[in-house]
Amino acid sequence: MNSNKIIAIALIGFILQGCAGGMNKQGSGTLIGGLAGGLLGSQFGKGSGALAATGVGVLAGALIGGQIGKTMDDTDRRILEMRSQQALETSPAGNSVEWRNPDNGHYGYVTPTKTYRADSGEYCREYTQVIVVGGKEEKAYGRACRKPDGQWQIIQ
Repeated sequence: MNSNKIIAIALIGFILQGCAGGMNKQGSGTLIGGLAGGLLGSQFGKGSGALAATGVGVLAGALIGGQIGKTMDDTDRRILEMRSQQALETSPAGNSVEWRNPDNGHYGYVTPTKTYRADSGEYCREYTQVIVVGGKEEKAYGRACRKPDGQWQIIQ
């Protein structure tokens, strides 16, 4: 599985968790951090060394991500979702759209990086996302496509 798919899965889980409320903040942060850490760890070593590095990355990422997720709240997630939709809809490639929760100081950026037309005819965009909570930064990469109702849906 390539790295973009892993990060996208984490983002999808995070956004769905925010909508459904099925997992607490720390749990979703742990999931995202673990996936991101595993991805980072997989970039090191060869053969069985890469597998070990991935495992270490998952554990480290889960610990760090759990701390970030523990402190994000529903307002953070709503602001992030609203600003992400805005960035994907109106921001030129390379221009970041910031989100910020004035109540707790959490913030981040969504930056579309490439726009293209999928085989299905939908307009799609690649993007990067940065979330900063308590001075700790998490980065993710993904792709989203614009649905007929105008909403952007994460596809990877």
